[in-house]
Amino acid sequence: MITLASRMLMIAAACLSAGYARAEDGYDLWLRYRTSVSSSGAPRVSPRIDTRSSSRMMVAAADELRRALAGLSTAQVAMLGPIVVATAGDPDVRALDLPLALLGDEGYLVRTVTLARARVTLVTANTERGALYGSFALLRHLYTGGDPRRIALSSAPRVHLRILDHWDNLDGSVERGYAGQSLWDWWTLPDYRDPRYTDYARANASIGINGVVLNNVNASADTLTARYIAKAAALADIFRPYGIKVYLSARFSAPIELGGLASADPLDPRVAAWWRAKADEIYRAIPDFGGFLVKANSEGQPGPRDYHRSHADGANMLAAAVRPHGGVIMWRAFVYADTDPDDRAKQAWTEFKPLDGQFADNVIVQVKNGAIDFQPREPFHPLFGAMPRTALMPEFQITKEYLGQATHLAYLGPLFAETLRADTMAHGSGSTVARIIDGSIEHHRLTGIAGVANVGRDRDWSGSTFNQANWYAFGRLAWDPALDPRAIAREWAAMTFAPAIAKRVATMMMPSREAVVDYMTPLGLAHLMATGHHYGPEPWVSGLKRPEWNPVYYHRADRNGIGFDRTASGSNAVAQYAPALARQLSNPATTPPSELLWFHHLRWDHPMPSGRTLWTELVQRYDAGVAQVGDMRRQWNGLRPQVDAERWEKTATFLDIQAREAAWWRDASIAYWSSINGLPLPAGTRPPAHDVRWYEAQRFPHAPGNPQ
Repeated sequence: MITLASRMLMIAAACLSAGYARAEDGYDLWLRYRTSVSSSGAPRVSPRIDTRSSSRMMVAAADELRRALAGLSTAQVAMLGPIVVATAGDPDVRALDLPLALLGDEGYLVRTVTLARARVTLVTANTERGALYGSFALLRHLYTGGDPRRIALSSAPRVHLRILDHWDNLDGSVERGYAGQSLWDWWTLPDYRDPRYTDYARANASIGINGVVLNNVNASADTLTARYIAKAAALADIFRPYGIKVYLSARFSAPIELGGLASADPLDPRVAAWWRAKADEIYRAIPDFGGFLVKANSEGQPGPRDYHRSHADGANMLAAAVRPHGGVIMWRAFVYADTDPDDRAKQAWTEFKPLDGQFADNVIVQVKNGAIDFQPREPFHPLFGAMPRTALMPEFQITKEYLGQATHLAYLGPLFAETLRADTMAHGSGSTVARIIDGSIEHHRLTGIAGVANVGRDRDWSGSTFNQANWYAFGRLAWDPALDPRAIAREWAAMTFAPAIAKRVATMMMPSREAVVDYMTPLGLAHLMATGHHYGPEPWVSGLKRPEWNPVYYHRADRNGIGFDRTASGSNAVAQYAPALARQLSNPATTPPSELLWFHHLRWDHPMPSGRTLWTELVQRYDAGVAQVGDMRRQWNGLRPQVDAERWEKTATFLDIQAREAAWWRDASIAYWSSINGLPLPAGTRPPAHDVRWYEAQRFPHAPGNPQ
């Protein structure tokens, strides 16, 4: 094995050669505009950029273009010609009669055209926000190897609200965050405006994100005080030129904690009046404030059910408060209760399905991609397709609470796409989650998609270079859920590293999430992580107060078999899906193997499509996950000459950690299942390094992630 010291010596030696790029720390993300040198040594020709406007947004677009074009060769800049950034109202643009009508408020068109008898690259849109997005699209085209002489780009977002949810606390910590402290320095705001805030806004605008929830869904009422509203207003002012609105997570009991009221009953006129006054106060400070995100009656948070009111009652009261200002309410459907003995996977549907059609039209119900909690793999949430009269938005986790946290390489583009492409069959075949949430089937005016941010104060923003790819992929798929996650990976790799190695990097990335599934939760198993911090395997835990906090609740393994029976003979969770899909999932033979143990409790000797028994297949999946991490390490080692030393070394070290922890997951899991089923290991299988008691004895009291 190559030691870290030996590896560093090799890097130092290699850096002396001409093949190595300059060291980098990942701060520039995918906006890593390379500086090139003219082959003739002649002074660089500055690109001519005409924005036709001096607004802050158009100035931001021009600044980005200048910054990026400085990294291109003189020849490339000359091929582009002058760049004109203008909206549809510009007389020259009107004269071209371009197809802008279908682009809406945020779409863009970038073309090579002739203006005033001169060849120019035109970036245009119906609005300045669209022109900003078009400028970034042009740069994406150029920095992924696109021809500067032939430019014809056009796109409009399919989803209106494309939002990052920050689980940041006012004390600077981040719940379930693995990239250091909160990006927001609440203590020095609003006076000190860290330049990182602008760079954060640039990164989001480059991938089309147009909203940011600043604080944790487990909200503090202090967020709504005048002091913190002023801080949020400072961030809103920084973000505004980049087309980003700010939102706040609202604590439902704030009228009690801040207003001195006796209750927070949403049907109490005094409570409604308090929220109207609070909304008016916020909008005076932040005229384009987006609205509130609310976690209510979930995991101990207050909510309308405390007063025997429905979630619709609570959401609609808040919706009335922000309606005069054009605000929206994003109301989370992540609810489950220890007082409900039913399958946790059923509880959100049971709670929200009867409320379909009762929510105000400026309320959108935010639904996790799966029915449990951001697992490495879950079937899509049964609420998608089940509430046709209610606007729904999916919530994904970009930060990897259950997928190896900061250090494991797990590209989540395939996870996001898997959910978005899933066919709900709610309106016949082809009723994908993407078509449900973008309004194309159920025709909702309000559409959205949210991702729990993985951003912190680490220099590389997200804890590792490859974690950045998940932020990027979320934004691109939020803009267009039909995009190919492999193409997104190549795009990200071309801008983050270099176009020459983009295909090889993407090839390494694409199976990485499946590897995590295999060595953690194969064949539809779920929630086998250690309790609290969710770091490492603990499938044996059974003594926690709430049943659904225990991993044994989810796998139900015994000497005869394993898996959670969600068919009619068990919890009947399959009945929450459309009938055609429910029939498919009720039969092990027609259930995808990747979801088999999510829906079925099966004997250890159950025959699998591969011809192996379930037990043999399970062990094979664990081994496949570990082997895939080994392949990723070998592929990354092969890329060392093409990647700068600093980012290569950090990734290589994290892959070493991942390889060690994948083997830990594999060994601990197999040791535990063997202790349950009493079966011998399949022939040729490497036995676990220790017995199950050794794994059970491991403790990690200071694991990261702010456990709840």
